[in-house]
Amino acid sequence: MAAVTAVRSSCRAAGRLVCIRRVRSCSSIHFIKSKYVCVFDKSALKFSHQQRLFRTSAVSCGQIVQFKLSDIGEGITEVTVKEWYIKEGDSVSQFDSICEVQSDKASVTITSRYDGIIRKLHYNLDEIACVGKPLVDIEIDASKGVAPEEDVVETPPMSHEEHTHQEIKGHKTLATPAVRRLAMENNIKLSEVVGTGKDNRILKEDILNYLAKQTGAILPPSPKAEIIPPLPKSETLPAAPKDKARKIPVPVSRPIVFSGKDKTEPVTGFHKAMVKTMSAALKIPHFGYCDEIDLTQLVQLREELKPLAQIRGVKLSFMPFFIKAASLGLLQYPILNASLDESCQNVTYKASHNVGVAMDTEQGLIVPNVKNVQVLSVFEIASELNRLQSLGSAGQLGTNDLTGGTFTLSNIGTIGGTYTKPVILPPEVAIGALGKIQVLPRFNGKGEVFKAQIMNVSWSADHRIIDGATMARFSNLWKSYLENPASMLLDLK
Repeated sequence: MAAVTAVRSSCRAAGRLVCIRRVRSCSSIHFIKSKYVCVFDKSALKFSHQQRLFRTSAVSCGQIVQFKLSDIGEGITEVTVKEWYIKEGDSVSQFDSICEVQSDKASVTITSRYDGIIRKLHYNLDEIACVGKPLVDIEIDASKGVAPEEDVVETPPMSHEEHTHQEIKGHKTLATPAVRRLAMENNIKLSEVVGTGKDNRILKEDILNYLAKQTGAILPPSPKAEIIPPLPKSETLPAAPKDKARKIPVPVSRPIVFSGKDKTEPVTGFHKAMVKTMSAALKIPHFGYCDEIDLTQLVQLREELKPLAQIRGVKLSFMPFFIKAASLGLLQYPILNASLDESCQNVTYKASHNVGVAMDTEQGLIVPNVKNVQVLSVFEIASELNRLQSLGSAGQLGTNDLTGGTFTLSNIGTIGGTYTKPVILPPEVAIGALGKIQVLPRFNGKGEVFKAQIMNVSWSADHRIIDGATMARFSNLWKSYLENPASMLLDLK
């Protein structure tokens, strides 16, 4: 009653109509209804509503925080919003997926830092989001403390190496934000994990292997774990008919839309990366070298090995053989697995053979690479190619898969064509393009005509540090491995 008397006296002093909205006092007393029109006079306080107007309860107003797009490394300053996983009004928890963004190098899933309710989306689909700018507004519980969010826009740009290192127990630990998040979710100290990446960088695989050792989890067996003997000839699977019907190209069906006017679209995503890379490639003096390869023996060998690979759950194409043969050739001609600095004063010979494979996807041309081919078997290369192709088709390739290449092969023959002129991907110095395999007549040593499986290859090299003779010798060695697959066994380690 004391609180009611206090309100009545203040209203008499006003002597006018008042619209009261959610009035709160120090004792947390407030009006229930949103609007009450009161008539005041000198004798009484009258309300137009007959219900009791007061109750004691606390009013909690949420705090709106702006969730900013953090630095995702690799010098990326802007990304394209490809998909929203939430909408305004949705509730989110920490580490829930908010959206998928695409840079000119890879697609990245952004996760929430807070528990709360989404109040505003700052971008529509296919709009450009800038690093350090608000991505969404999240209403959080005001009673909970909010950790200050780093603002990467107001500070000078830092390199990816500087962004991802952390002082732990007196030494630096290199890891990407995604790897750190995975370690935090599983309560793993990064200082206890041995990194296998460049400069001892901790990779996602290192976290998973460490977790498996700690929990005793059984990981899926590696390709080396199970060796299946060849099937007896009487039990071998029936071979596919050699004379396959010619496949007729089927045009891609798209709805015909005639707008009556031109349309201008911004260059984004992987197309933007291609513009940047190919513009840099124009500075390289290319020279080409072409040859044809008789793959008759390799075709027969692959037909024998395909059933074994299928039993192990791996699709075996010709590409693993091409990649392994190239790696064996690079051991003899390391200048083809090198890079030239911008001032053209120093040549760096790469220790790892990270062979890139050009892929045609709905997002555009991408070139993921198979890491450390020099220590992988043909089957292990095939398994890694299957993984890259699956992720590439789904648009989920990470930055690690798309960077660090040292040599590239482009299998344009899967679409068609024989010879081409491939363009070098800087900072690499050589690239090969493979044509389609054709059944053509050829002469043997006795002058007899026989049916041969012929493939054409086109090489491009940086003429500043590679001469034509080196490229020809490398191509001849690569050719000998493929025309006589058994000879690769002599050089395999």
